[in-house]
Amino acid sequence: MKSILKSIYKQNLKTAKLSRSARLSILAAITMLFASSCKKTYYLDINAADRPALAAHISFVNARPVNTGIQFWVYTTQVTKTALAINTKSDYIDTQFGDVQINFTEGTNTSYKASRQFGNSATFTSTGGPNGPIANYYHTVFAVKNNKATADSLILFYDDLSAPAAGKAKVRFVNLAPGTSNVDFGIAGQTALFTNTAYGRAGGSVLSGTGLSTWSLGPFATVDAGIVNFSVTQTSDHTAVDIANDKLINVTLTAGKIYTIYINGTPGSSAIGATILTHN
Repeated sequence: MKSILKSIYKQNLKTAKLSRSARLSILAAITMLFASSCKKTYYLDINAADRPALAAHISFVNARPVNTGIQFWVYTTQVTKTALAINTKSDYIDTQFGDVQINFTEGTNTSYKASRQFGNSATFTSTGGPNGPIANYYHTVFAVKNNKATADSLILFYDDLSAPAAGKAKVRFVNLAPGTSNVDFGIAGQTALFTNTAYGRAGGSVLSGTGLSTWSLGPFATVDAGIVNFSVTQTSDHTAVDIANDKLINVTLTAGKIYTIYINGTPGSSAIGATILTHN
């Protein structure tokens, strides 16, 4: 059994040039999945229908400021069954892990509007992308425009879905409003939860160095549950960023829930909107 685990692990290293933390995560996930079923027999001796599934779980989001639904694909397989309207998401879908090409198409078209190979980079940037999806982990993939809204792209984050403490919720912030400068985000009247968040980045993200980890690309902050007013301000001068339709006012955060909040562009307008996604 050890030889099988090592073989699978080595194959992942070949197909996904992952960081050390990601490699350890994959090995741990494979070990946990196989441990119970490999005590008395080999994995390949088990009927295919009874083998534990090896898959990454990905929720896909249409964050483009374009009023056209899109479909997501992993390599040449369409994984979403219904076109996602602007600022909506799919449930978590089981997909391939490791070195993976993710694409999206508009409407009923089958030509890719954007494609990105995740897993072939040792670093993360808003243009280069992070390492690939990890087996048995949860992820969010955003379809976006670049900061000048001239080209389409894709961004992947790993989702830490561990439960917050009693009476708490978890919040992540992402700046996806084309044309915006760096912003701060938090609860009005309190110290900002995340500061100096550039376009295409999650608040509080750590992309290199000793603080780099699976969760550091898109970290969550723990906050008190209840009704809150969120604030978005320019990092440079702390002036308020107007959010269309007061989407971040009187927001109810439910205890135990995990949220991603992102600011987004508005089709045909310079207005900045906001979207709140619930992960659980």
